Amino acid sequence: MNRREFHKLSMVASLTSFLAGGDAFASPAAAAPPDNDGHKFSIMLWTLPKSLTFEQQLDMASAAGFNGVEVGNEYEKWTPEEWKRNLAKKQALGIEVDSAVPGRNALADHSKRNALHDDLMRAIPGAKKLGCKQFIYTAFTRVPEQTPEQQRAAIVDTLKYAADVLEKEEIEIVLEPIDLLEHKQEAVTSVAEAFEITRAVGSPRIKVLYDFYHEQRQAGNLIEKLEKNIDQIGLVHIADVPGRHQPGTGEVNYSNIYRKLAALHYDRYICMEFSPVGDPVTVLKSARLEAIAAMKVG
Repeated sequence: MNRREFHKLSMVASLTSFLAGGDAFASPAAAAPPDNDGHKFSIMLWTLPKSLTFEQQLDMASAAGFNGVEVGNEYEKWTPEEWKRNLAKKQALGIEVDSAVPGRNALADHSKRNALHDDLMRAIPGAKKLGCKQFIYTAFTRVPEQTPEQQRAAIVDTLKYAADVLEKEEIEIVLEPIDLLEHKQEAVTSVAEAFEITRAVGSPRIKVLYDFYHEQRQAGNLIEKLEKNIDQIGLVHIADVPGRHQPGTGEVNYSNIYRKLAALHYDRYICMEFSPVGDPVTVLKSARLEAIAAMKVG
């Protein structure tokens, strides 16, 4: 048995155990959500087993002690009955939906602006029902004929347009750079460029998602960029490099990053966006507690 097969078997065993628990994981429903020493932690739901329902994913997040979750755009397809059940579970567990991913549009391509508008208009009603006030967008694909300067100007212009749309809705966008190892045609690949873009946009509705996994793969120098640009950061994502697993499995010194976040008085969500190696609840709980401990030292 190789390592990958072992990992799959351990995930199946963990999931079977979780599902067998049934009501045991639903029992904290009446309890208040954890205060996490004043910090806010969320889980990107795509990292949890795909076989779980939204309600089961919320149970798993609650069992691991998390305040929030991040979703894609799956809620746009929920039936009225699914909405009823999912909102009831969310309210019972006291879990917030801190971010959603409405769609993917090339922000540097002006011809896609109508598609972006349609994405936002389609996503906003459901996001409001979920209490979600933040959308995650990547710049997505480069426009081949554009110079880097033209590309950046086009993205700034598009985000200014989006900010105008979202201002009255009281929702913000966080721009997420994606490293070139993951997407070779990505238009914005480092937070250094993303910070320049959001400053040029000049709207409190447009921030940067600092994904330490992507930034380490693309450019490194994580803490200096964090320290110099904390005012532009609307969300952080956590995963180790290589492998995109939990902190401690790779090369990133997350204890130092957490201490710096605490020193900078970062008060937004810290989202775990990694594939857990081991039992998901145990791994996620451990990652959360390690972050809290590091921030106390900071």
